[in-house]
Amino acid sequence: MTQEPIIDPGDLGINIVNVVASASLDQKINLLDIMKVFRNVEYRPKQFPGLVFRLKRPKTATLIFSSGKMVCTGAKSEKQARSAVNKVVRELKSNGIVILGKPKIVIQNMVASGNLHGLIDLETAADVLDNVMYEPEQFPGLIYRMQDPKTVLLLFASGKLVCTGAKSAEMVYESVGKIYEVLTDYDLLYKE
Repeated sequence: MTQEPIIDPGDLGINIVNVVASASLDQKINLLDIMKVFRNVEYRPKQFPGLVFRLKRPKTATLIFSSGKMVCTGAKSEKQARSAVNKVVRELKSNGIVILGKPKIVIQNMVASGNLHGLIDLETAADVLDNVMYEPEQFPGLIYRMQDPKTVLLLFASGKLVCTGAKSAEMVYESVGKIYEVLTDYDLLYKE
């Protein structure tokens, strides 16, 4: 059950900047065969076991492993990630690479940025919130590990934030809405 966002996500300038999806084809794939057919791929097995298959539209990079597993990065939405994986599979098939089934696609991570439109008192936040790490000498942001939904938020004094670990856009909006509510409840968010 997905909760409604606590505040209108549009007000926080939430922007999904990367979606990581994994996929499985449940078959072995000969990466050398792909390299022979496609000139724009990268495959250096001595350095990394995966082949990099880049698409211009949507602008993504998909790692393909000989086990038939794939990892797609760079998409800006879940739909775009799924579309990219399916397009890679279609291109492989149409160029003579035997693919037996449809890829099983799972969204692994979403990274989003946002702006709470205020200044955050990170020192006090570090004292009153649980599951935080704040060491400004090493990193200027406060790291907040939200338990529900299970995400990690990087909060900056400027009011900007990064949300990672979400498996859906709804999780992103819920996490940002909840941190906004927590910060305002504790009077830790000041208007600029």
